[in-house]
Amino acid sequence: MSDLRKIIIDGQEVEVPQTMTLIQACEMVGIEIPRFCYHERLSIAGNCRMCLVEVQPGPPKPAASCAMQVKDMRSFPDGSPPQVKTNTPMVKKAREGVMEFLLINHPLDCPICDQGGECDLQDQAMAYGVDFSRFREPKRATEDLHLGPLVETHMTRCISCTRCVRFTTEVAGVQVMGQTGRGEDAEITTYLGALIESEMVGNIVDLCPVGALVSKPYAFTARPWELTKTETIDVMDALGSNIRVDTKGREVMRILPRNHDGINEEWLSDRSRYVWDGLKRQRLDRPYIRENGKLRAATWPEALSAAAAAMQGKKVTGLVGDLASTEAAYALKSLVEGLGGTTECRTDGAKLPAGNRSAYVGTATIEDVDRAQKILLIGTNPRAEAPVLNSRIRKAWLHGADVTLVGEAVDLTYDYEHMGTDRAALAHVLDLDMSDLADKECVVIVGQGALRDGDGDAVLATAQAIAEKSGAKLLVLHSAAGRVGAMDIGCTTEGGMPAATEGAEVIYNLGADEVDIAPGAFVIYQGSHGDRGAHRADIILPGAAYTEEAGLFVNTEGRPQLALRAGFGPGEAKENWAILRALSAELGATLPFDSLAALRNKLTAEFPHLGDIDEVPENDWQALPQGKLAQVAFKPAITDHYLTNPVARASSLMAELSAMAKARAETAMAAE
Repeated sequence: MSDLRKIIIDGQEVEVPQTMTLIQACEMVGIEIPRFCYHERLSIAGNCRMCLVEVQPGPPKPAASCAMQVKDMRSFPDGSPPQVKTNTPMVKKAREGVMEFLLINHPLDCPICDQGGECDLQDQAMAYGVDFSRFREPKRATEDLHLGPLVETHMTRCISCTRCVRFTTEVAGVQVMGQTGRGEDAEITTYLGALIESEMVGNIVDLCPVGALVSKPYAFTARPWELTKTETIDVMDALGSNIRVDTKGREVMRILPRNHDGINEEWLSDRSRYVWDGLKRQRLDRPYIRENGKLRAATWPEALSAAAAAMQGKKVTGLVGDLASTEAAYALKSLVEGLGGTTECRTDGAKLPAGNRSAYVGTATIEDVDRAQKILLIGTNPRAEAPVLNSRIRKAWLHGADVTLVGEAVDLTYDYEHMGTDRAALAHVLDLDMSDLADKECVVIVGQGALRDGDGDAVLATAQAIAEKSGAKLLVLHSAAGRVGAMDIGCTTEGGMPAATEGAEVIYNLGADEVDIAPGAFVIYQGSHGDRGAHRADIILPGAAYTEEAGLFVNTEGRPQLALRAGFGPGEAKENWAILRALSAELGATLPFDSLAALRNKLTAEFPHLGDIDEVPENDWQALPQGKLAQVAFKPAITDHYLTNPVARASSLMAELSAMAKARAETAMAAE
């Protein structure tokens, strides 16, 4: 039987795959079908009935186009192809009836509803509804749910599309939502009023087609038409999720996901979505100089000349922080190496080999995870390190993939085979017979927690050996958004962090807030927040945060992406590359660029793959030499998912989420 079938849609003959639903077939030819419950990435519910179409030959009543496949249609007796009609009087009347039913109990909250202006119900009521209602009885009302500090609920507005139920169950992997009651008493709720314990719960706000679920931190602060929308890249983890930053004046009001099938599909983790309140707290908005043990505010010329004087003729080391863009790292490298110093980006001590892209990035793409039949996780907890990637692993698991974990046993929202927590278990995996995997798609994912100990290079070599033996692709899961870009341009020192900082008289710290710098060295800190790095600094130069400057970020699979500026930094904060360019002039070793465009041209001329935006380069396989594995357990790369960087630590919302997660972990279960 052929995979394609001829059907006629509104008089237009098309060939479509048999397994397609009618709603997808109509979209293929550019005909929009209204819907509330249907969503491309969720299972089919077929309960809103807004997508009704007329099917011929067939019964004299409309059919739900989301739940009917092309192969289910009957041909005419003369063998001519079946027809789908989307604009007949029957369809129009059916849609008007469905809309009238949906609005029977829906409150007239539009003037005060946060969904106003971007509401599916408003749009479809205008396009497909009628301007009257025959319902005169009192409207029903329901109690609101308490879903925590992220999602505000107005359940009287709910139209029971069950998108939130399907998302939390299928994608987030937490079975806490459902529908109780029948008819007038039907309502969406959580079992026993439980909170949704997931790092992805904010996505149900995007999915809700009405104003029943809205963003609690954003509530009553802005209307969509007041906002300036900027498409950019998220830096809270190394996945490089595509986001849209909405600003009102100088202030970020909310962050939303953008669709990118190769990376984050259309999901976003809660940390990435709600961290924006950290962008306005604890900000560095003017330069500071430490005198007699105390920091005092200074002017830019004063701070730059003091920094230049401190660096002149000294042994300088540059540290590249986790959130630094590739351009800022390149400017720092050019400046420090011009003074005879070195730069280092592996500030957490990860044993990532310089120059070997197949070892510090790998050979797999994020999309390969979807197709994988066997996935091996080494020393990683993707649910904490990259929740969106974890949802993709869960999707592969739902499609039949086998997942194996070597490392700390944690709840990943899917079943896996736990091989052990230490290096001996990893060695055992290498010794297994893998002949049956030759014709299977396999992916090996190595986390940063596995690479930070003294034998990190041996662990990475073993992971490469397992990938080679099984024919798998390797993905190194980074936890720092700026790390791969900094590795690509060579911000590494032979011997790593200890060698870079040993004997350094001046340390130029470009936003590295996760490191403790030993006493002795003179520290110049350039960053956006008054975090650990600023506390140790002798000179502070205020830089822009990730939403306040354009920059290039290379994600964990090695894909370069452009982040765009959504606003401006507070006070006297400047763009990071511009600060380094100004400092180079003060040092008498002016860097050869005057604009971001000139810097980017120089960068891409030296490293051409960084100019191929949104493309994953193929990495030549270079196997590392096998080393001796230590006899210790794998430790997680992240101890607190919500407090991983200076922006998150400045966010009061992230602090609340962290405290809640900690309290949940410490609460004894009834059986205990």
